[in-house]
Amino acid sequence: MLSIIVCSRTKVIDDNLYENIKNTVGCLYELVIVDNSQNEYSIFEAYNKGIEASKGEYLCFMHDDVLLHTENWGNIIIEIFKENKKIGLLGVAGTTVKTKMPSAWWRCPVETRHVRLIQHTDHSPTEIFELGFKNNSLEQVVVVDGVFMVARKVNEIRFNEHIEGFHNYDLNLSFEYIKHDFQVFVTNKVLIEHFSSGTLNDSWIESTFKIHNIYKDFLPLSVCEQPFIKALEVVNAKKFIKECFKHGQNIIAFLTWLKLFNRAPF
Repeated sequence: MLSIIVCSRTKVIDDNLYENIKNTVGCLYELVIVDNSQNEYSIFEAYNKGIEASKGEYLCFMHDDVLLHTENWGNIIIEIFKENKKIGLLGVAGTTVKTKMPSAWWRCPVETRHVRLIQHTDHSPTEIFELGFKNNSLEQVVVVDGVFMVARKVNEIRFNEHIEGFHNYDLNLSFEYIKHDFQVFVTNKVLIEHFSSGTLNDSWIESTFKIHNIYKDFLPLSVCEQPFIKALEVVNAKKFIKECFKHGQNIIAFLTWLKLFNRAPF
């Protein structure tokens, strides 16, 4: 069974999403709605509550502002897991490399990204991303985007509740499955439409710096030899430092600079 876990910003999810799931999932499923209308939980806490309440063998973490365009998507995903026992986590967007330096996964080079997603944004027309799949419907990655993630239920794996807020839970889950010797993949067999875009703000900067410190001995990650990884570390550090200064996070900018040159006191 598929457990669909939604951290909802309202007491119940929108009727359109409810009907969309019911009409497209195509398999035995349960909806586990975590009411976060009072902003009581971080996304890490909310999703852990969803896991504890779930009964399914597979866990689907889904934003509450999406539309599923693929008929029978639940069976498609379950079949992927059944055919590939090493897959622990599956998404629709991700990258084959993650640097040690703090960064957003989607700021990796375009040739490392595998994405099939309809994305709405606040400042530009809706974009249809179709990147990196070529002749394959499955691609191994090291990070998936949190808009839509399906995990094989593993008792030892939970979200890290020491990380606060609503950012980087996707990095957290991706890293944990890899640490537990599972593989992470993305597929283009399921098409999702997402009606909002992420925000790079103060809380994102703090969360990103924290999670990269937590996994400092685990990173960088890649699925194959990446000859440009050292140059990418510098590029990502510079972009992150620039974002820090933009939001007045000067201390984190300085610590990131130290981290880049292996002078950080941690």
